Amino acid sequence: MNKRIKMWMMAAILICGVSLTGCGNKNAKEQVVDEPAQVEQVVSDAELCNMAVNDYLVNVIGKNYAEAECCIPSPYIISTEDGNKDDVLVWGDFWVFNYDVVGDTLKTVSGGNHPGLMHLKKTDKGFEVIGFDAVEDGAGNMESAKRIFGSYFDAFWNVNSNQEKREDIRLHFIADYVKEHNLPVKMVQDYGWPAVALPE
Repeated sequence: MNKRIKMWMMAAILICGVSLTGCGNKNAKEQVVDEPAQVEQVVSDAELCNMAVNDYLVNVIGKNYAEAECCIPSPYIISTEDGNKDDVLVWGDFWVFNYDVVGDTLKTVSGGNHPGLMHLKKTDKGFEVIGFDAVEDGAGNMESAKRIFGSYFDAFWNVNSNQEKREDIRLHFIADYVKEHNLPVKMVQDYGWPAVALPE
């Protein structure tokens, strides 16, 4: 999958019926206005899966790192197989970082990379992660990555080994998070590196 999926923003379909009343010979004060139309928000299974992945990254993996004010996931979804709603498979290059807000800058406190395969199950509230096959660190890294990603390994490696691409993905996730949470932030700074402006 070449498309970056934004995990905490829901792509919703708004379905609304709008009733309009003709003016006829009535003046503005006499016009009858119908009650506001009800708006129904429909969230796709794909978006619900993305939300579950983000929740897992923040509340399970992110909590293993030094705490900070903000925990922002940066997952790159390689592929998804959703034929079995009791075991939806989501392969990805999963990153999560914790940041403190200092003036107009997010300062990186902690975080890291957790590529692998997440297993999700459909529930009454959406989806939840029920298992995670993580790529091993150290000597078993490449072997376990090939085993877990299988035919998707090349797509995974194309992202995981490309620092420029990874950083672009991370900056866009941070920018989305900043906008959604109305943070007065314009920059992000990793320890020992100069601050970098967030994309508009």
